[in-house]
Amino acid sequence: MTHHRRWQRTALWLGLAPLTLLSAQAISASSVYDAREKDWRNGAVVYQILVDRFVPSANLAAKKHLYPAPKVLHDWHEVPRRGVDLPDQKLNSQELAFWGGDLQSARSRLDHVQQLGATAVYLNPIHLAWTNHKYDALDFKAISPEFGTREDFKQFAREAHQRGMKVVLDGVFNHMGRNSPAFKEAMAKPSSPWRHWFAIGPQYKGGARVWTGYQNLPELNLEHPPVRQYLYEAPDSVLRGYLRDGADGWRLDTAFELGHRYLQDLRHAARQEKKDALIVGEIVNYPDQWLQSMDGVMNFTLRQIILGLAQGELSTSAATRMTERLVRDAGIEPLLKSWNVIDNHDIPRIHTQLPDTRLRRLVQALQFTLPGSPNVYYGSEVGMTGGGDPENRGPMRWDQVQPDQAELVWMKRLIALQQGHRALRVGDYRRIEAERLFAFERHTDKALDTRIVLANPSHTPVTEKIMVANAALMDDTPLVNLLADDPTQAVTTMGPGLITVTVPAQSVMVLQPVERDLGGYSRYKRVR
Repeated sequence: MTHHRRWQRTALWLGLAPLTLLSAQAISASSVYDAREKDWRNGAVVYQILVDRFVPSANLAAKKHLYPAPKVLHDWHEVPRRGVDLPDQKLNSQELAFWGGDLQSARSRLDHVQQLGATAVYLNPIHLAWTNHKYDALDFKAISPEFGTREDFKQFAREAHQRGMKVVLDGVFNHMGRNSPAFKEAMAKPSSPWRHWFAIGPQYKGGARVWTGYQNLPELNLEHPPVRQYLYEAPDSVLRGYLRDGADGWRLDTAFELGHRYLQDLRHAARQEKKDALIVGEIVNYPDQWLQSMDGVMNFTLRQIILGLAQGELSTSAATRMTERLVRDAGIEPLLKSWNVIDNHDIPRIHTQLPDTRLRRLVQALQFTLPGSPNVYYGSEVGMTGGGDPENRGPMRWDQVQPDQAELVWMKRLIALQQGHRALRVGDYRRIEAERLFAFERHTDKALDTRIVLANPSHTPVTEKIMVANAALMDDTPLVNLLADDPTQAVTTMGPGLITVTVPAQSVMVLQPVERDLGGYSRYKRVR
């Protein structure tokens, strides 16, 4: 029985007035949102960095020996091109193309990330590996020398923390690289202690089980206890060691490959090191059951709903039903910790997916107002373009970082909106009854925290009477649009549960209720 239920029964036994019970309910509700706000994982703004491509190294000349052939070190102004297969390497040449960024250089631009308003930095893999993307680990406990050392990572984490930002690392715990000494010995010597770290046998093409057919990525055998000890169970494991070094959480690559049991064990191990460590998984599945094993997921289902709405593949009513079902099945608490992803290193950049500015901004506005933690892929804030890998992994365009750059101004505005409004960070979700608009509200225990979000993906303005089922919102309360050029002008007023509003074509409104100036009188005096 919850504390609130026990208190309620005691209050009834004592004959306390219903108003007292309501007060207890209000206190209980308030504590829920207060607790959410104190948890950095809820509604975080996560800035994603590919270390090799983020900032040019200040000591590139001294590092050139770290890129031996067939690796190629490119000039910063060059853009990635599709490569050719290298059969002897079991790779594509694009995987061995480098631009020379490192942890020290990335650290030098943390001010940029902070000034955007991001609250967390997510680094793609930094451990020792052969390729540029580092998803083929040779040694998880060592940093790739092109990027620096463990001490460089510790310094990066310290400086991020000094700026009020958390650090999330990429955990590639499903597989290693074929060039790892452990795998080479396992393949060469049946008696090797490494033999059971992998699934090896003639039934597998190439002699070992590899991730989805990529011969460079032999899978780790998690059923072998020493593998789990090394990765996350032992006090000196990969997962726990980096958390002690300053990491605040892990994004798990291909998390669905690990399975529920090992994900739950991994999360438990992280909690032993840091109680608020984030475990968020790359799950390209419907998320609900996975959220019982992790804190959050990369929410690709929500991404498909948003893009489907914007591109006309989903009607507003279908998108509304799907979103409501997703929230109900997943639960608001893990959704707040899940990452709202539109583009990243595996997906064409948003400016390539959606070259139309109005549609792109509609999608971004929903990314920042629906429940979750928006994921900002480096360079998206200045309008970088790029198709599929490797085009979406170009070097950061620092020449476009200008105070009046339109995309940068827009991104800062969205981040400030999401971070500046409690309901958008940690509030609950409720659908709004509408026919032609994609409409929902984010709300907390305080009526005036409510934010009403209305999206019109069509090519014409939509005027509609819609129902906002929020009993705490008073009739005749002005509603202002926070995304308007003049956000002080009311666009409509609250009626008895219904409002009439006009939303321009291919746009989003975020409406905030504002109390009228009634000379010190408040219509909300007894309603929170």
